[in-house]
Amino acid sequence: MKTCIATVSISGTLSEKLEAISVAGFDGIEIFEQDFITDSGSARDVGNRIRDHGLSIDLFQPFRDFEGLPGDLRTRAFDRAERKFDLMQELGAELMLVCSSLHPKALGGVERAADDLRELGQRAAARGLRIGYEALAWGRYVNDHRDAWEIVRRADHQNVGLIVDSFHTLGRGLDPNSIRQFPGDKIFFVQMADAPKIDMDLLYWSRHFRNMPGEGDLPVTDFMRAVVAAGYTGPVSLEIFNDQFRGGSPRTIARDGYRALVTLLDDVRRTEPEARADLPIIPPRQKLEGTAFVEFATRGAEGDKLRAQLAALGFAETGRHVAKAITLWQQGDIRIVVNEEEGDFAGSAFNMHGTSVCDVGITVGSSSETLERATALGASSFAQAPAVGQLDIPAIRGLGGSLLHFLDASHAGVWSEEFGADRDGPQGAGLRRVDHIAQTMTYDEMLSWSLFYSSLLGMEKAPMVDVIDPDGLVRSQALAAPDGDFRITLNGAETHRTVAGSFLAERFGAPVQHIAFATDDMFATAEALSAAGFAALPIPANYYGDLASRFELAPDELARMQALNILYDEDERGSFRQLYSRAMAGGLFFEIVERRGSYAGYGAPNSPFRIAAQKRLALPKGVPQD
Repeated sequence: MKTCIATVSISGTLSEKLEAISVAGFDGIEIFEQDFITDSGSARDVGNRIRDHGLSIDLFQPFRDFEGLPGDLRTRAFDRAERKFDLMQELGAELMLVCSSLHPKALGGVERAADDLRELGQRAAARGLRIGYEALAWGRYVNDHRDAWEIVRRADHQNVGLIVDSFHTLGRGLDPNSIRQFPGDKIFFVQMADAPKIDMDLLYWSRHFRNMPGEGDLPVTDFMRAVVAAGYTGPVSLEIFNDQFRGGSPRTIARDGYRALVTLLDDVRRTEPEARADLPIIPPRQKLEGTAFVEFATRGAEGDKLRAQLAALGFAETGRHVAKAITLWQQGDIRIVVNEEEGDFAGSAFNMHGTSVCDVGITVGSSSETLERATALGASSFAQAPAVGQLDIPAIRGLGGSLLHFLDASHAGVWSEEFGADRDGPQGAGLRRVDHIAQTMTYDEMLSWSLFYSSLLGMEKAPMVDVIDPDGLVRSQALAAPDGDFRITLNGAETHRTVAGSFLAERFGAPVQHIAFATDDMFATAEALSAAGFAALPIPANYYGDLASRFELAPDELARMQALNILYDEDERGSFRQLYSRAMAGGLFFEIVERRGSYAGYGAPNSPFRIAAQKRLALPKGVPQD
């Protein structure tokens, strides 16, 4: 199936849009008439430029307010259509979208609309063109794909077909499975868009809040499955209207769109194996088995501070790399790599961000298939010449230019071979594993990276939550493997005045602001850390007074929490305990958590108190960090 995208979906000039769409890997475009009108080139010139980018023009759109008009209005509608046909022939576009009418003087009636489309089809056929009829969700008389199909069926012309759009169907809550009954050869074009569930006017929702498949809440896979089951084998295109995208990078939006569309078609192929459509074949999402390692880039005095913090957290240095200035720190199933090598990727990362997480290793079922899927979805692979004794492990670029390495069973010996260490570390203070990694980015990047993790790794999204910072708002979304073996939180900052925004500014876009480690016994761990000199983030007594009013906690347990600066949350599934370190220079910090029962959250109600506590210890506003 050809992959397409409407030019209206991408920001920028037409030339910028075409370049971005081509680089992303799309086969063709829907040219939105406004993009042509605002360009200075002739129709023939624009068509040639599109084809020079290796793209086809698979749809010209939109043609509005056509069917059902009386008298002179009908005559003028056909005259308008003839002028658009002239333009299409100059462009080299063969199919035109006719959307259901909103005209205040249009008359209803299936037969009247069918007669109009039949005559329009005859005129199009005389020029070697086709028309596709689409039901707008807010159409005056036709707002349902089933009604649109009935009109097309009665028009009974080979050059008149149906165009279906996921938003117009799913946005109205219609069952897409009725599309399975339509003849696939009469579906001329398919448009895809997702959207968050918002209770608002349909037209406003559509014009401002559409997003890429997989970024919203609509059952877009069910819609596409129905289309393919009908026997449709033509182009599949994205038509996205989104205020955020209009101000974004054309390349980023196009890349995300291609990633979303290929992921959607891959999901359809796996759930509709009998489909006749030529769907992309890429490896499946691999099972996530946990965090293999977290690697810090550091050097000099900053490296000394990082090592001291790791030691205070109960980690022990268990190995040194056979060929590089890299040490391995372990505790339980946690592996922290401290990289001070100046000549490789970590050295560049330190020069850019200072001490920061430059690499995260993820254990997967197959590292080679994960890499293949990632590159098929538009990710950039990464490689540097391995040193003597260093294994070559597949990797891609992640957030902020950092790396993601994929390890599988074939890499089980990496710790003994490169560091002379066992896979599991000492017990230390009782930290068992990495619970989650918190990545910080601008708010505009959140949809993109949420799509990245869900499309590549099959991580499930939790609802987005607003985190209140005294100086602004941070939006947070968690993603997790189905069994919770790998978790990540995305935190979108809108201003540098928030803790998250300050971290981005101070560390020039470093990707990871904090790492959370899991323990099975928070009190034992907290007491061991306190005895070892760990400096916990101090939480005020007011918090514990409020805690006593909200939860039924035994007085002695509450007193222990207060003495150890432990925060608490619970829901109907279980309970959650948190302990934070003080922030290092630049804003990096650590968290220790204990989950009881089936608690799957991240202690979001405690975030404002944690942020306020961090701000009390921070330098005054306007004073730069070290």
